[in-house]
Amino acid sequence: MPMDQAFLGRSFPFAEPYEVGIEKIRQFAEAIGDDNLLYHDRVAAQHAGHPSVVAPPTFAIQVIARAQDAVMFDPALGLDFSRVVHLDQRFEHLRAIYAGDVLSCVVTVESIKVLAGNDVLTVRTDVTDIENAPVCSAWGTLVSRAAAS
Repeated sequence: MPMDQAFLGRSFPFAEPYEVGIEKIRQFAEAIGDDNLLYHDRVAAQHAGHPSVVAPPTFAIQVIARAQDAVMFDPALGLDFSRVVHLDQRFEHLRAIYAGDVLSCVVTVESIKVLAGNDVLTVRTDVTDIENAPVCSAWGTLVSRAAAS
């Protein structure tokens, strides 16, 4: 069953903000094997001019994941997750993410296509801070592979 084209262009604000914790940043940096002091040491980050520990750029996936899941796992969309592969992910940062940030997400369905029998979904997630200032945007593209004939 193809995805519901009525989702195309719609935006979905996620109700619960993400509160960035210093330990979450440290754990993420450790998990990706990055020992940059800015990601681990508050004093080092502050001496470098940051308000607190800085999150690695890909930490944004932690922030956007639940918001994207709320849209992509909506049964009305019709995305068959049993056949999904991740095609692409990219981020555009307008400023760093810091420990202590309270961030909100809005997910927009940018594209729903059928290519060679495969459903292809692209979503954009815009992240803002507590003052509604833009922090970053993320684009993710998923392919739901066609059933073998």
